[in-house]
Amino acid sequence: MSKRKVRKWDETNLDFGFTVTVIDGVERPQCILCSKVFSNSSLKPSKLQEHFRNKHGGKESEGQDPETLKMKKARFDNKRTLLNLMKSRSTQDKQLLHASHRVAYRIAKSKKPHTKAESLIKPCAMDMVKIAMGDDAEKKLQQIPLSNDVISTRISDISEDILDQVVSGIKASPVKISIQLDESTDVSNCSLLIVMVRYVKDKSVVEDFLFCSSLKMTTTAIDVFELVQNFSSKNGIDLLMIGSACTDGAPKMLGNRSGFAALMKREIPTLQVTHCFCTDTLSLQRLRQQS
Repeated sequence: MSKRKVRKWDETNLDFGFTVTVIDGVERPQCILCSKVFSNSSLKPSKLQEHFRNKHGGKESEGQDPETLKMKKARFDNKRTLLNLMKSRSTQDKQLLHASHRVAYRIAKSKKPHTKAESLIKPCAMDMVKIAMGDDAEKKLQQIPLSNDVISTRISDISEDILDQVVSGIKASPVKISIQLDESTDVSNCSLLIVMVRYVKDKSVVEDFLFCSSLKMTTTAIDVFELVQNFSSKNGIDLLMIGSACTDGAPKMLGNRSGFAALMKREIPTLQVTHCFCTDTLSLQRLRQQS
């Protein structure tokens, strides 16, 4: 009886949206778009191409060009590696990873440089636990990864996770959402668009920060509208889910013909637009005197 042929992985299979996974010492193809794992006998270009064409529209489908597939493969491999690492880690290792994320969260919240963790926080923490708890506690604390790159990666992961939670909450909202927009500038005088969102979650109104994006060239109404539209499209949020929008009273925001409000109403005819106002201390005193 002839021995069953074991096929080998070829990097050209990436063109069909597949990566390789090893199960029981045998290489098997895994789709990076739907995560389905096939048998080793499926490592034929014809079979991989058939799955890619029937299930994912082939190379001609939007967003499935080779460069995009390479990016998706990298994200898929990173995610799979992290999941396998988490499964294989002991409880102690998971606690160290949790501690690393907690420090990154504190640094991001306090707006401190990423280097603070390794250059200040970790040495101080090690000194404290060595004095109060002994050398064994110091050695355990030494294992917590807090380098500059690690903190930067942790903050990015936390940011993506928070955004996913907010987007999921928006999509699950039983009623239309409300957004508030404001154009501001950072310390380098670059224009920024800040967007807040209100939606219903668990029978209560929740207000969250949605996104902040730079206005790179100009700050016209069409620029603001395109940022909102692109963000909604990228995250799968239908513009029709927006029931109201609040802006300042600038003409580019509330203009009847070419303002942001007018552009939004072309896409959302039922949109309700309001504008906020600010009153300084002197104006408040004058209002009190007049009353």
